[in-house]
Amino acid sequence: MSLRHPLRSLLPLALAFGAAPALSQEAPAQQPPVQQAPEKPASDKKVPDKQASDKHAAEQPAADEPAAQPPTPDAAPAKDQAVPPAQAPSKDAPGQKAPEQTPTQDQPAQDKPADKAAVAKGKKGDDASDSKVPIEEIRRYVAVYNAVKQAYVEPVDDAKLMHSAIRGLLFDLDPHSVYLDKVAAEDFDEQSRGAYDGIGVELQRQPDGSLRVISPIDDTPAARAGIKAGDLITAIDGKPFKVDEGDSSGPLRGPPGSKVVLTIVREGRDKPFDVTVARETIRVASVKGRMLEPGYGYVRVSAFQADTAADFESQLEKLKTQAGGKLRGLVIDLRSNPGGLLTSAVQIADDLLEKGKIVSTRGRIAISDAEFGATPGDRLDGAPVVVLVDAGSASASEVLAGALRDNGRARVVGSRTFGKGSVQTVLPLDNGDSVKLTTARYYTPSGKSIQALGIIPDVLLRAAKSEDDKRPSYYSEATLPGHLHGDEEDAPGTNAGEVLEGDAPIASALAELKKPVATAAGAGVRR
Repeated sequence: MSLRHPLRSLLPLALAFGAAPALSQEAPAQQPPVQQAPEKPASDKKVPDKQASDKHAAEQPAADEPAAQPPTPDAAPAKDQAVPPAQAPSKDAPGQKAPEQTPTQDQPAQDKPADKAAVAKGKKGDDASDSKVPIEEIRRYVAVYNAVKQAYVEPVDDAKLMHSAIRGLLFDLDPHSVYLDKVAAEDFDEQSRGAYDGIGVELQRQPDGSLRVISPIDDTPAARAGIKAGDLITAIDGKPFKVDEGDSSGPLRGPPGSKVVLTIVREGRDKPFDVTVARETIRVASVKGRMLEPGYGYVRVSAFQADTAADFESQLEKLKTQAGGKLRGLVIDLRSNPGGLLTSAVQIADDLLEKGKIVSTRGRIAISDAEFGATPGDRLDGAPVVVLVDAGSASASEVLAGALRDNGRARVVGSRTFGKGSVQTVLPLDNGDSVKLTTARYYTPSGKSIQALGIIPDVLLRAAKSEDDKRPSYYSEATLPGHLHGDEEDAPGTNAGEVLEGDAPIASALAELKKPVATAAGAGVRR
């Protein structure tokens, strides 16, 4: 999940040296418009914190941001966008707990006092590092900078060198913290609105610059070309990646109709192979629905965008009408969903819950803490729900699955999820660039962090493989180099999940969905 709002206290070093101008209260004119949740959602429930939903965020996905979020669409994804938990909730947002400390935001970052008391105000606990600029380290950096400028074999442009330094500052933190130049930031915003020119894939940048596929988006060129979750893209149009290349997914974007050649490394294949994909305008329909059997509905949610919650509610009403006014049960398919806007995941959970917590976030500073809760009203009137997940389900997908499972509202069926339990805050800069920084972990209603662990389903499904298919179809946040350590990632029996494809998992989810009904009608006989 990614958040977009000016968390000014997180950039003291850049501000002190003028590398990043002051973050104004409002986004600068040249920045892309702020992503908002739908102004008129179909739900008659209140969306948690309108102020929070007005700030953008990928994981993609990876989005995670994750998710995810792929980010790159951050997949665990750079496409993982979410509501900033750091914002104080409005009075119109029931169920959200206000942070204990909410700093005032009516003055620019440079105007804040620099004394210890002021610095401590935004901190939480003794582990918060001093915000004073480390002069000795800065001197070391300047010495190296000057050496490169004076002695490198070829002249180096100041702006290029500074951008490389900023990217390097974030590179080793974790897989989801990244510097986005103006073009990448605009692409990031486009994806949260559900339309952009590209191939339709959620990605995660690797330490060597290559791109790991979190998941191809349904019905896009990438999916039609056979790109699979877990594939590693090592070159684009024959050009390999560089370690310090930053957002290396840029070449995947381009005019509709143009083609791009991807060099793919896939587990189980002896050699890399090339796949040619034609770009097109990706308009992702994030919600689709149909009847599985009379009375039993199916909703596929492929990503969490600005209008996903409203589309979910619309699909739900159509299915209820087809079922004669009331559904007997619902399967929610979140397989290979890399995440997206947290508001949409929270609202869908709220649509199916009468009460209870949905998700909470905790970080090192108080303004990273928030809690979202459900408001009365269940659109299914208590009909059973099964959530179908797999190893590609990340970030906001895990929020929704965890909220429904922990509140006893749904059973989770499938494979262990990706495990992107961190929250990214997107900090817009005055020049149109942005910094996407991991600022918090999120927790399910039971208080558990799923970071590098994921959600372990109630009913485990295994991926179907042919005899000649020897590739392992699993991957997770825990396999990403430099990932944040999770509380339970090393626990026994928590091996990575698998990507589940095809209709067989849907049939298994439907069978599980019908069990409570069969028990009630069949005198305790479960089938």
